[in-house]
Amino acid sequence: LDDLKGLKIRMPGLGGEVLSRLGATTVNLPGGEVFTALETGAIDATDWVSPYNDLAFGLNKSAKYYYFPGWQEPQAVLELLVNQKALDSLPADLKAILEEATLAANQDMMDDYVYHNAVALAELKKQNVVLKRFPDEVLAAMKAKSGEVLDELASQNELNGRIWASMKNFQEQVTPMHEVAEKELYDWR
Repeated sequence: LDDLKGLKIRMPGLGGEVLSRLGATTVNLPGGEVFTALETGAIDATDWVSPYNDLAFGLNKSAKYYYFPGWQEPQAVLELLVNQKALDSLPADLKAILEEATLAANQDMMDDYVYHNAVALAELKKQNVVLKRFPDEVLAAMKAKSGEVLDELASQNELNGRIWASMKNFQEQVTPMHEVAEKELYDWR
């Protein structure tokens, strides 16, 4: 945890707030400035997307270490926003098509990333990027601070509170199943 203190890390949003509370100096930079900032030492570290995007962006040329897991953003998803009145005006068949197309596009993107992340991770290793797991103590502190940040956000208004309560409830509901299914299968593999 002491190693985080004073590090200049490009990480926007809630993840950046967590790191700030752990002593890091968070920096918000546009994506196009990240590589140069790493290369010149303006920042010490960055959060980006995933091995696939990190390799394409060339971050491995300026960053020797790749820390995991991506605690602040474990998986990307797509988002589609539709005006409620426009959606309500559609006939049932077009609403169903829109819903299925949205689900299919999101799943296709996730499947694509699973494959390309695996290929990119292997390439990063070939290029001598060193993978390092965050120590348990650091992950525990990040988890605790994340909870604090999200609890504070939830207390700001009723909608935030409902969203956070729903997310926590879902997590509590599915975690026991993940423990006996996905986690066990990943450990077995």
